Amino acid sequence: MGGTQKKKYERGSATNYITRNKARKKLQLSLADFRRLCILKGIYPHEPKHKKKVNKGSTAPRTFYLLKDIRFLLHEPIVGKFREYKVFVRKLRKAYGKSEWTGVARLRENKPTYKLDHIIKERYPTFIDALRDVDDALSMCFLFSTFARTGKCHVQTIQLCRRLSVEWMNYIIASRSLRKVFISIKGIYYQAEVLGQLITWLVPYQFSHDHPTDVDYRVMATFTEFYTTLLGFINFRLYHSLNLVYPPKLESKESGLKSEGEDDYAMDSESYSEKLSALSASLARVVSKDEEEAELDHFPVEGEDVENMEAREKEQKELEAQKRIFEGLKVFLNREVPRESLAFVLRCFGAEVSWDTSACIGSTFDVTDETITHHIVDRPNMDKQYINRYYVQPQWVYDSINAKLLMPVEDYFLGVNLPPHLSPFVEEKDGEYMPPEKLKIMALQRGEQSAHKAEDDEEEEDEEEEEEEDEEEEEEEEEEEEVTEEMNLKKMEEQRSQGKSLPVKVTPGKLKVEDPARLEQEQKAEEKRLAIMMMKKKEKYLYDKIMFGKKRTIREANKLAAKRQAHDDASKTQKKKAKKR
Repeated sequence: MGGTQKKKYERGSATNYITRNKARKKLQLSLADFRRLCILKGIYPHEPKHKKKVNKGSTAPRTFYLLKDIRFLLHEPIVGKFREYKVFVRKLRKAYGKSEWTGVARLRENKPTYKLDHIIKERYPTFIDALRDVDDALSMCFLFSTFARTGKCHVQTIQLCRRLSVEWMNYIIASRSLRKVFISIKGIYYQAEVLGQLITWLVPYQFSHDHPTDVDYRVMATFTEFYTTLLGFINFRLYHSLNLVYPPKLESKESGLKSEGEDDYAMDSESYSEKLSALSASLARVVSKDEEEAELDHFPVEGEDVENMEAREKEQKELEAQKRIFEGLKVFLNREVPRESLAFVLRCFGAEVSWDTSACIGSTFDVTDETITHHIVDRPNMDKQYINRYYVQPQWVYDSINAKLLMPVEDYFLGVNLPPHLSPFVEEKDGEYMPPEKLKIMALQRGEQSAHKAEDDEEEEDEEEEEEEDEEEEEEEEEEEEVTEEMNLKKMEEQRSQGKSLPVKVTPGKLKVEDPARLEQEQKAEEKRLAIMMMKKKEKYLYDKIMFGKKRTIREANKLAAKRQAHDDASKTQKKKAKKR
């Protein structure tokens, strides 16, 4: 009956985890360096299933990591670089203290540096894996590119993020990959399709930042350090996939032209980078576009029906048409509109864009150009207007992209109350509430061009009819009141004369005709009720859950429809009051 006695917490889940302090001591790193290493390597804390067992009976709050992850970090070459950097800082501080300026210069020249290339290859074995994870990288780079050059973040990091974000935007324009845009309170959401992967990122508005005190910018800077390396790799690969020169260069025609604002820049490199970030010129290619373009052969996929193949071809045609919705348009941007966002979006769909030379470098044509088709303005009125162009508000551009067609311009004229900006990321299912504006867009997509005008005419007619009906109803009510009073008086006189005797009449019976459709419906309802009764308990529970979900969806849809009806009625009454005044 002998044998070794089993000790507690020496096997099972207790041995699979390690606390943060123990992991730090094992790696011989400070807390900041350990956190930085974990971010770069993509290692995160884990919540054990049996926390008390792992914590050896204690209930104290502790952060746990998987032991195999920490063992994996032991062989990381960056750990050695972190230690070298710590020694470098110590030596530099000592040299400053002793005023050994030659030693300080020598140390700065030999400052230890490290690269994250091997980590990128390790974390993303294939290019598609990297593309799937680029959403956060883009959002962070666009955020850092808008930061002011204060002490919160290194200037070099801000410049690098700006360069990478401009490169990404230029690639999206060249490949025409943009699919959806949504203006929210946080910023502008973009969605692009790159090599079959949907990539969504958020770009903040160009406002001055009020840096919050509760945000740790060192942690954000570590993430940005990793993301900039990742985005650099992705941009390089994507540019080469389109035969574009990397780093990006403008076409020889555009780069040779010198604009008015170019003399304001001290260095040629600065003016060139600003021209690139203006997003108004095409990029230089390794192979000329005429040589490069060729028609692709279409082969049927194994086991694919003719219908599926036709559906796929139809989708492809729709996509090609969507990419060219602004083709042939010449758009001028006024000073007050968000220039970068509109220039990026319009050029992604084939439009020519320009702006005032005082707003930014890189404008391609002047406001007096007679070939301009649309002028984007965000003010109630303009003093000088040209008769041969449309003056529309910026929302027209974004709504047209999401609707995949050019929206009617009359809804977006200057000073007009704009229609709601619907999110393209919301897809309504059967039974869910669908706003009337979405139904209008769907009608336009189906080719019902007159639907919009017909609805407007109907609304006007309805308003006129309602006004006439209100007047007629008031007159009728007055007449009815007089008639009812006379009738009541007559009845009272008759009752008095007859001594309140009630007339009794015998009427012949009517044959009730049975409706076969109603009988069939009743029979089906009875069969369904019996089928539900015969269900097993588990199936009945699942069925009830499904029905509850459906009823809740219908209830929410009805509630939203009622809210919309109330809003429309309120707006109509306000219009009537305004007309009477």
